[in-house]
Amino acid sequence: MKLDTRTALRIAVAVAALGYLGYTQLAKRHAAAVHAPAQAAPIAANAKEFTLGTLAFKTCELPQKHSGATTSAFCAPFSVPENRSIANGRKLDLRLALIKSDAAAADADIVVFLAGGPGQSAVDTWPQIAPAFAPLLAHHHVLLLDQRGTGGSNALECKGDDADKEDADRDGGFDAAKAKRHTQECLDLVSKHADPRFYTTVDAVADLEAVRQALGAPQFDLVGVSYGTRMAQQYAMRHADGVRSIVLDSAVPNEAALGQDFAENLDAALKMQFAECDKTPACKKAFGDPFANLFKLRDALHDKPVDYAYRDPVTFETQTKHLNGSSLAGLVRMFAYSPETAALLPLSIAEGLKGDFTPLAGQTQVLTGDMADLAENAMQLSVICSEDADLLAPRPQDEGTLLGNHLVNGIKTACEVWPHETRPADFHAPLKTDKPVLILEGAFDPVTPPRYGEQILKGLSNGRLLIAKGQGHNVIGRGCIPKLVGEFVDKLDPKTLDAKCVDRLGPMPAFVNFNGAAP
Repeated sequence: MKLDTRTALRIAVAVAALGYLGYTQLAKRHAAAVHAPAQAAPIAANAKEFTLGTLAFKTCELPQKHSGATTSAFCAPFSVPENRSIANGRKLDLRLALIKSDAAAADADIVVFLAGGPGQSAVDTWPQIAPAFAPLLAHHHVLLLDQRGTGGSNALECKGDDADKEDADRDGGFDAAKAKRHTQECLDLVSKHADPRFYTTVDAVADLEAVRQALGAPQFDLVGVSYGTRMAQQYAMRHADGVRSIVLDSAVPNEAALGQDFAENLDAALKMQFAECDKTPACKKAFGDPFANLFKLRDALHDKPVDYAYRDPVTFETQTKHLNGSSLAGLVRMFAYSPETAALLPLSIAEGLKGDFTPLAGQTQVLTGDMADLAENAMQLSVICSEDADLLAPRPQDEGTLLGNHLVNGIKTACEVWPHETRPADFHAPLKTDKPVLILEGAFDPVTPPRYGEQILKGLSNGRLLIAKGQGHNVIGRGCIPKLVGEFVDKLDPKTLDAKCVDRLGPMPAFVNFNGAAP
């Protein structure tokens, strides 16, 4: 897999792709609690502005990508030092927005959405995840803070031109010299407005605590998705007094080095997803062994890459793309993230073996379009190079996997160029806390499998893990889970949650033709 500027910056996509504020005067709300929860000062339904702590919020409209629609919110200016060790250094203006609670007087604790990636903007991804937060908004305000280096917070963007993209698509091999050159080009670009050493999780945790203090020191209900679960755990380790509860969706344990076992995780998830096809006579008859078919197609494209045409689902213009073994692996990985797209894989692979790449091509822009900004965000390099890269090593057992060691090799090569700081000595220590924690994992997650949640659970005295059957990455919006998350944050008692409804979730049956799962 070639690592040019764009490919090096797609580490965020590989790391997951893939998340989401209470006053210190807090009343814990158990089911049998006799004291009402502490409430914040009421905000009039027609208010145009208000103040929380020292922050002056005013009405604002948050744009939605690929849409003329906007999201009504309240925004407040907030700046932090880029390098906290320099008194008069560069200041960063962070994009900060608050989604007002539906309640006339919201509870004093505030929900914080910690987005994934690393590199995703909490503000930009809010429209997609907002439905999952609807039960929380019944009693709580939701805070959206674009982490430094993302979205509207001095984003570290390195957009490649069309020639770069085409070159990356056509070269399936790994060229370390080119990788270093393109990483240097990206570094030269972002260095005009940022020092990449100070865009790490540790820096972002300090920013979030500064926001909390500016708000009047409320307690936070942290809701992290994917990489956002690292943010949540690191914040809880360093500012436990600021935490009321934690929700970890598609969680990665502190002990993990991001990227080390993602090749293993993907193959395991694909095998489980394809096993569902094997259980269905019509699917088994139509496709035989989809996992074997996938590797057969990968090898064929490695030997003879193809150019294919498809209509862009947004512009409807005809596009031509190049597909080789490496790009197929990346595309399949995106398919595996959700049960809806995973259900299309056996059919799409079979059609590819026949020479028809339309099913794969038709999903390309849908699956990767929303990831484009993430792939071009270099903040992920600041995170991974400081926090994980030195712990990564190519593994012999991964050579035969779909992803192989390309991701690990790419990260380590890019980090030879990218400037980075050292992480705190306890950064990769497991989270140990008595705070209420609810962990959510998808059984078929190709990035953060259930064993990650099981590992985190070992350090929790008041935690619970829910595994959503047949689901992939990011499950907070699935089925009854939004309601359960709302109940958890209200009552702070994860072990008494009635989560039987989660067991009713399951995989989507594989398509045997373009009409669906039925023959």
